[in-house]
Amino acid sequence: MSSDDAALTAVSVLADDLRRRMYAFIRGAGGISRKLAAFHLDKLVAAGLLRASYDRPDGPRRAGRTPKAYAPADIDVQVSIPHREHAVLAGILIDAVAAETPAEGARQTALRVADGRGRELGEAERDRLRPGRLGAERALTVACDMLDRHGFEPVRAEPTRVWLRNCPFRPLAARDPDLVCGINHALLAGYLHGLGATTATAILAPRPGACCVELRAASAS
Repeated sequence: MSSDDAALTAVSVLADDLRRRMYAFIRGAGGISRKLAAFHLDKLVAAGLLRASYDRPDGPRRAGRTPKAYAPADIDVQVSIPHREHAVLAGILIDAVAAETPAEGARQTALRVADGRGRELGEAERDRLRPGRLGAERALTVACDMLDRHGFEPVRAEPTRVWLRNCPFRPLAARDPDLVCGINHALLAGYLHGLGATTATAILAPRPGACCVELRAASAS
């Protein structure tokens, strides 16, 4: 094959977009072995970002191992620091639109839906933990675990008081603080009710740069 033919072959091979991007990556990495490529692909499978299957080609099966194929998994990955829960807020608002009645305004419906969502969350936590009767301090400890998982960054300022360093609904909360803070308060109050934590309460206590809600022992509110 002449040098011109070889160049034309190389150009035609790189006409495929995926192949061209793989080539650019390997050039940038200074080379990569088949074993290392498979290692990274399997890491992506383990993380749920890819799914692996074994090709079953038509026609007679060739000797050797069945080829392994990789494809994107049906997953939506979003990362935010600090943590945001915009999907939770959106879900509450969508359900509120569907549940609104002529006798109840949009805001009242949104607060009712948020309270219901919080109760469901608290009931699920209670079913999972089976904590029995909850005193105030134990109730706040259980709540802190949930708050931490949802990105509120709880701070146990005192045994009977928890304030929340992060608002998972920012920056949307800045557009309508009365509505979003009200939803947040209803959600967390509903959570305590669902958890059966009658010894703790959620109150609105806005502070700059932090969440608008605090959790306290009911006797300390």
